[in-house]
Amino acid sequence: MSKLEAAIDAIVKVFEEYAGTDDNKKSLSNAELKELINKELSNPDFQSKIDKEDIDEALENIDKNHDGQVNFREFSQCVALLAKGCFKKKYGKDKGKDKDKGKDKDKGKDKGHR
Repeated sequence: MSKLEAAIDAIVKVFEEYAGTDDNKKSLSNAELKELINKELSNPDFQSKIDKEDIDEALENIDKNHDGQVNFREFSQCVALLAKGCFKKKYGKDKGKDKDKGKDKDKGKDKGHR
């Protein structure tokens, strides 16, 4: 299994593990979400890889429809925001943007096949 496949599988399994503690196995209750956050996002190594503000932002916006439950779509969007925060901390806010956009249109093209 590739790293990405394993990561996707792990995300689904974590959701199923915590959502499965009550009768509704397709969403996380507030209690389940709190337990998941306390157990799965408490490692100091992880916390050093992401700014606290990015964690707070991801968790603030997790229940998009404000129904008191977090469905898998909402959960996966939160995980994506956390991943984005890790990337931002590692590479900086502006890294990855094409600052020289339009300056060299041939950059990266195989010049032997014109």
